[in-house]
Amino acid sequence: MAYDTIASHEAVNKTAEALKKNGFSVIVAKDGSDAKAHVFKLIPKGAEVMPMTSVTLDTLGISKEINESGHYKSARSKLYDKETPPKEKKKLGCIPDYTIGSVHAVTQEGHLLIASNTGSQLPAYAYGAEKVVWVVGTQKIVKDTNDGLKRIYEHSLPLESERAKKAYGVAGSSVNKILIVNREIVPGRITVVLVPEVLGF
Repeated sequence: MAYDTIASHEAVNKTAEALKKNGFSVIVAKDGSDAKAHVFKLIPKGAEVMPMTSVTLDTLGISKEINESGHYKSARSKLYDKETPPKEKKKLGCIPDYTIGSVHAVTQEGHLLIASNTGSQLPAYAYGAEKVVWVVGTQKIVKDTNDGLKRIYEHSLPLESERAKKAYGVAGSSVNKILIVNREIVPGRITVVLVPEVLGF
């Protein structure tokens, strides 16, 4: 099965409705530029934001805006500050006011899957962050959770391994931890921005 094809309008609409029923706020953007505009309507200037490592965010210029514009308190920037104690770095990543990133699969049943090598982004996504924004290319829409897991191992992992080799000089990546978010019980906590473009892995 091809995992890099933009989903049909029918699949996007079905997924959006399922996500809403499961407690997520949903925005269906027109394109990447529209998605970026929506993101910065959701995150107020001056807010503390933890942008997770994400090819999607990098592609849309969202990471750069958060980290370098001076309009936001970038938690990630503090991670690279040698004066920040190790325990404080963990807190910055786990309990930011806002966190933004992407997912590896979203099902037409309204569930979201995120795979990780270290697990560093998962605490904030699952519970720690006050607000979560996920920007998701609609090529990541799959039928169900089983299909989502297949997408992670057969599609996302090989591409992320190649990225990691080039970016960090390591042998590759691995799927060590997987977060599956079936429902959000806090109204308005998680917003999913669906984008009809191939973004990320």
